[in-house]
Amino acid sequence: VPGWLVATRENADLARRFIAETAAKHGVAPDTLTLHADRGSPMVAQSVALLWGSLGITQSHSRPHVSNDNPFSESQAGTMKYHPTFPRQFGSLEDARTFGQQFFTWYNTAHHHQGIGLHTPAQVHTGAAAVVRVHRHQTLQAAYAQHPERFVHGAPHPPLLPTAVWINRPIPHDQEVPMVL
Repeated sequence: VPGWLVATRENADLARRFIAETAAKHGVAPDTLTLHADRGSPMVAQSVALLWGSLGITQSHSRPHVSNDNPFSESQAGTMKYHPTFPRQFGSLEDARTFGQQFFTWYNTAHHHQGIGLHTPAQVHTGAAAVVRVHRHQTLQAAYAQHPERFVHGAPHPPLLPTAVWINRPIPHDQEVPMVL
């Protein structure tokens, strides 16, 4: 989770500021990021669309009247909701922000995700996952050499890292289907 925000209201100005600060924090170069958002009013507001254009961020939205929002965010929200420390309710805005700080630190740096080769998001984001994978491979090979009988399917290998992940994969311009009106 590259950024998060807990606020008392949802509006375009908060969304614009949040996106700009998160992009700056991570040094996002123009024309390198696609941001998938729902069609809520803050995400489709003109000020947010102008910000995305000025930052070179490509927009990806779910289809109108379809509740297929970002499956990665939905999965993360489920992990948060069912985490043992998630409260039944927050006592205050500050309580919610404190929980968020602790949860997202854990989620990014300690929680190993199946979809990214059992790495943490921080390992993948910083490029450390490749080194971790080499160490895992060495450990698995050593275990196999000592006890091959424990590995009925042969020598084990650590899971691969995905090379790309898409929600709405962009169509290359040379493969676009012309619209007929």
